[in-house]
Amino acid sequence: MMETIVFDVGETITRDDRYWASWADWLDVPRHTLSALVGAVVAQGRDNADALRLVRPSIDVDAEYHAREAAGRGEHLDEGDLYDDVRPALSALRAAGIRVVIAGNQTPRVGELLRDLDLPADLIVTSGEWGVAKPQPEFFQRVHEVAQAEPDATLYVGDHPANDVFPAKAAGLRVAHLRRGPWGHLWADDPAIVAAADWRIDSLTQLTEIVKG
Repeated sequence: MMETIVFDVGETITRDDRYWASWADWLDVPRHTLSALVGAVVAQGRDNADALRLVRPSIDVDAEYHAREAAGRGEHLDEGDLYDDVRPALSALRAAGIRVVIAGNQTPRVGELLRDLDLPADLIVTSGEWGVAKPQPEFFQRVHEVAQAEPDATLYVGDHPANDVFPAKAAGLRVAHLRRGPWGHLWADDPAIVAAADWRIDSLTQLTEIVKG
């Protein structure tokens, strides 16, 4: 029986639309251009930051991130960035007695922004705050620690094969692959995903039925 469900952030809890649009505006390229490049690097199995390097080959992504923050054009999240099923699903899970944790590859600033949204979660934490990121095993060790449940009673939910499904499974967690965002859709029916994921879902609201089982 599931006792804890841990959620990825980008394209699981939040939409990435604003994130990539803001980068396109900062780099002064059409939003459609950067969006298409993100899709291209995703299809090639590359890091999504490679889309920024295709626009500006000499870019120092970390330096540009801090420049954006200094210019008042840094990361921002509000209610409109959440997928519609997030609050209903998380609320239903907590009502069912499930511990809800949000833990993904994000900056400390995103952690602050998510907590400011007062989501129905017991804990919200990011890789930037932990100092370790997916797919490193140490990230999933931290997930196990904050889950306060045994690995086979902990479910990790995410869209990304390499960052979510495979390393979470290797850590002994149960896994739900979410068909959402470019990664989720592109690899939804990949045989390796089908074999690794305990469940494959299209909406977070489906999790309430999973925990009943």
